[in-house]
Amino acid sequence: MKGRLLIVDDERGILVALRGLFGKEGYEVETAESGEEALAKIRAGLFHVVITDLSMKGMSGLDLLREIRRLDPESAVLMITAYGSQRIAVEAMKAGAEDYLPKPFDNDELRIKVRKVMEKQLLKLAHRQLLEQVRLETGRFEDMVGRSRAMLRVFETIEKVAPTDVTVLVRGESGTGKELVARAIHFRSPRASGPFVAVNCAAFSRELVESELFGHEKGAFTGAVARRAGKFEAADGGTLFLDEIGDMSLETQAKLLRAIQEKQFERIGGNHPLSVDARIIAATNQDLEAMVADGRFREDLYYRIKVVEIRVPPLRSRREDIPLLAQFFLEDACRRFGTPHKQLTPEAMRACVENEWRGNVRSLRAALEQAVILSSTGEITPADLFGSGEPDAASAHPGHGATAAAAADGAASLNGADEALSFRAAKEKFVSQWEREYLVRALQTTGGNISRAAERVGMYRQSFQQKMRELGINVAELGLRSEDE
Repeated sequence: MKGRLLIVDDERGILVALRGLFGKEGYEVETAESGEEALAKIRAGLFHVVITDLSMKGMSGLDLLREIRRLDPESAVLMITAYGSQRIAVEAMKAGAEDYLPKPFDNDELRIKVRKVMEKQLLKLAHRQLLEQVRLETGRFEDMVGRSRAMLRVFETIEKVAPTDVTVLVRGESGTGKELVARAIHFRSPRASGPFVAVNCAAFSRELVESELFGHEKGAFTGAVARRAGKFEAADGGTLFLDEIGDMSLETQAKLLRAIQEKQFERIGGNHPLSVDARIIAATNQDLEAMVADGRFREDLYYRIKVVEIRVPPLRSRREDIPLLAQFFLEDACRRFGTPHKQLTPEAMRACVENEWRGNVRSLRAALEQAVILSSTGEITPADLFGSGEPDAASAHPGHGATAAAAADGAASLNGADEALSFRAAKEKFVSQWEREYLVRALQTTGGNISRAAERVGMYRQSFQQKMRELGINVAELGLRSEDE
């Protein structure tokens, strides 16, 4: 890939000279005579590296740098500074400039600097593209797994908000993985090298949660035998994750709002304000809008934490992700427990897909860990997953009861008429029956739309069609239209 370079200077002669210099290096070069023109070009297209003069008419190079970093925190900016402007150059580096070069500059030195920065940028881009390819092939994004449309939206939103510094509110039922979303945002942000600090606001009383957040001075209350730093201080330069923020008292909410707005707070029992630079990500499984209406949650804090909202779907609404998740947790449990590789029987996989999982991803993971421990063979059965208990009722979803009945019929036939088959042949027949029924149900759900059915079950369209041919599935014979919308 050719690197794209934008050169910004209000002296036309310098623009012409540098365009020629870097054009010979093989870069795609654009120029701008002002900061305003540069921003218009940056909004219109991607530039891997920007070279800008510090001192220009109108918008200064420093102001341009700040705007570029706001638009694209991943951008690389090289500053050209006037002789004797070292102090401003240091300020530019603090604002995010990659490097600087004082005037009069040497062409060879500038060329070497640009080459190093460009190679770094292109390497980062290639790495990001590789991660995206892996995500598409495996369904894995950071520590999350999913190919459903709902989860793809979550992943896309994370990628958009991570490079910024906005406050994010993550919403979802207990066990859906809200903290994983927060961690993904942190580790894809410019703060990734800083600390990620999590606080469960529901785990402490009002007095203790304030001490956890802001710290306290010695003697501030009974038991405060020494000064203690809070989580805000611990998260300085990184991210503070406030889980279950809806359980926070109104008094603590007021103090939190001030800390977020002013980036300052005081320890309990203290008199001196402390400054902190921490990004805030909050999470809740409660209806904050209703709490605001009832006066149980501050409206100003609600809007402060909800600059961007990410909703993590419950597992029952993305059943197509369950096979991927089950395999991921199964491999992880075998590795952590040091057991040989195990696999789910078709009946066990069906049970996973049909189960309600009221505890969401957390309960699925716990069931797979239990199964790895309880299973005495290389295969995991429904009994290994659920022990002596019953799985969550699947009858809450119309059609699932019929599917479970079909599974029972299939198992009975294999134990009866097909009992003369070898284990391998019987297993292959059952798996084939299960696959056919699973894909037919996906097609019925989407009204025969193959593309949407493939997306629903986490397959590429071509792979889905190939599997249809192998299993003898004909959309028209199912009484559905065969054309995609």
